[in-house]
Amino acid sequence: MKAKRTQQRSEKELLRRSVLVRRVAKVVKGGKRFRFSALVVVGDGKGSVGYGSGKAHEAPDAVRKATDQATKAMLRIPLKEGRTIYHDVTGCAGAGRVHLRSAQKGTGLIAGGAMRSLFEVLGVQDVVAKILGSTNPYNVILATLEALRSIETPRSVAHKRGKKVSELFAGEAA
Repeated sequence: MKAKRTQQRSEKELLRRSVLVRRVAKVVKGGKRFRFSALVVVGDGKGSVGYGSGKAHEAPDAVRKATDQATKAMLRIPLKEGRTIYHDVTGCAGAGRVHLRSAQKGTGLIAGGAMRSLFEVLGVQDVVAKILGSTNPYNVILATLEALRSIETPRSVAHKRGKKVSELFAGEAA
């Protein structure tokens, strides 16, 4: 019983943005059957984010299904100083391509479309992002998440190379 309360409390603390709610039709013998599809991003504002999509006969039900799916599929993204990404990255999904660049403090959130919603719930405050290919929200979200997954922290790079973090930046000081 206690675990259930903790789960409910954590779901209330999550930020949720509906990226897309669309009416879709299925043509049948008697006419058209309408349903709703929803794309939702969920995050805690501190580096965790997830996305989900859902379909239902009513829009609120579709959003609820998408939110449940997004909450279950959350990932942790490393953020530099809790406000931006560590380095420039590019991500692709289908025809959607995105390019993300880290930014100085005070730059703000320069991103459009579905990416902006994703960065807001992730907790990114300073980033410059550009959609290069298709602007289909599903592909943009997938491409952005692929790019974010490929971010490496200086600590992880140093560990892979068998060095200390200070040794990585020793050449830059000269």
